[in-house]
Amino acid sequence: MKAIVITTAGGPEVLQLQQVEDPELKDDEVLIKVEATALNRADTLQRKGAHPPPKGASSYPGLECSGTIQAVGKNVSRWRVGDQVCALLSGGGYAEKVAAPAAQVLPVPLGVSLKDAAGLPEVACTVWSTVFMMSRLSAGETFLVHGGSSGIGTFAIQIAKAKGATVFVTAGNEEKLAFCKKLGADVCINYKTEDFVSRVKEETGGKGVDVILDCIGAAYLQRNLDSLNFDGRLCIIGLQSGAVAEIKLNTLLPRRLTVQGAGMRARNPENKAMVVNEVEKNVWPEVVAGKLKPVIYKSFPLSDAGEGHKLMESNEHIGKILLVP
Repeated sequence: MKAIVITTAGGPEVLQLQQVEDPELKDDEVLIKVEATALNRADTLQRKGAHPPPKGASSYPGLECSGTIQAVGKNVSRWRVGDQVCALLSGGGYAEKVAAPAAQVLPVPLGVSLKDAAGLPEVACTVWSTVFMMSRLSAGETFLVHGGSSGIGTFAIQIAKAKGATVFVTAGNEEKLAFCKKLGADVCINYKTEDFVSRVKEETGGKGVDVILDCIGAAYLQRNLDSLNFDGRLCIIGLQSGAVAEIKLNTLLPRRLTVQGAGMRARNPENKAMVVNEVEKNVWPEVVAGKLKPVIYKSFPLSDAGEGHKLMESNEHIGKILLVP
């Protein structure tokens, strides 16, 4: 098969399409003929040498895919050859074929094309596990997501609205904010021209929001804490501005604040399987009902993976970028 190989740590040009061996299929896995894979920020970090795959995972990038099952391991009972699916991966999505643990495979939701389904697993599992399973966002609460026009952000807006929350977003230009508004965001904040802490306080009568999903990290840490309501929960899933910050601990104590962090790729298979199961039960019905949809900005041929990475790192896109073998 052909796959994208990271020839050395570096820029997008190090991503090269090469002929490689087919994946070896384990007893609890399925072999998927890839229809499409979606880009994630972690892929760009892996390309730079900063985010290696977990032990035993494919060395090729790609944390999610959609496609058709070509073979099943001997311990797999749910899936059959020919099933159209999407899957959460630890790596290997940038290829014509990938072996995926059967417990991390999901059916393609009714109403979503096989190609577009590639943009669902990583965002659905990340958002559901952090915002709902960890931070317990519930109907009637307020929720702020930074990077509202990203793949994570566009999905978070939709699922939070579907579950009855009031949604705040930050983004860097009016086009992105207008798109977030169209998806259902209630309060849209241009972080380049407005102080999000002041705007959050203004819109909530000085209280702050109940839950924040943050991909920025160090530069936003204290400001995020200042934006939380009593019993507020901050969940950090990215460190785009760095990993080291200083905070005022007296911000946390009086308002009983919780700070937590989470990633998806490094979780063990049992935890991933549990998250995938919860996503199928709680998120997929909302997709089928039309309350959620994958937001796909652009597709590239697999051979143009470098161009996809350039677009992602430019931050000029909205939603997900796909690669198609």
